[in-house]
Amino acid sequence: MNNGKPYETGVIHGRFQVLHNDHRRYLLAGAELCRHLVVGITNPDPGLTKDDPTDPERSQPAANPLTYFERYQLVRAVLVAAGRPENTFSVVPLPINRPELYRHYVPLDAVFLLSIYDDWGRKKLATFRQLGLKTHILWEVSPAEKGLSAVDIRQLIMEGKPWEHLLPPIAAELLKQWQLPARLAAVTRSATKD
Repeated sequence: MNNGKPYETGVIHGRFQVLHNDHRRYLLAGAELCRHLVVGITNPDPGLTKDDPTDPERSQPAANPLTYFERYQLVRAVLVAAGRPENTFSVVPLPINRPELYRHYVPLDAVFLLSIYDDWGRKKLATFRQLGLKTHILWEVSPAEKGLSAVDIRQLIMEGKPWEHLLPPIAAELLKQWQLPARLAAVTRSATKD
């Protein structure tokens, strides 16, 4: 135990396409359990992204409008805005579909924190356990109880409907600076031409 926390180091992960209020809750829940939180950003680039039959939409360009670096900035900004000291977390790429590469990105002696909503979450848990990694399930709920969905938020953005209230203020501010609504519209137009 360190500083009253059960784990020295925890690894948590997500695509964060876009980082919303439930992602913030998830990140902070993980941070409460460990002295140092390593946030692995999945699907860091197209070369490290593979389709997965449990959730084939995850790898599509329209589902991944933000770059790794933009998501890195979002995660850091949201954690700092939530009062997390910068020396208590790291943000790294994590090619979640490539378990053979994990050792190059995250400490394998850490506890791997995750939430489970569906078959994709169960598959990740099974993969972590097959690799002999220590795991901790933050919560497991049905898809109907999941709460916010980045898919739904991206749709609201594309439709020009209110979405900012679903994100931490700093995340909404950054997405507007990066002109995400226009970028999503361009990706959608490109996908419909194919």
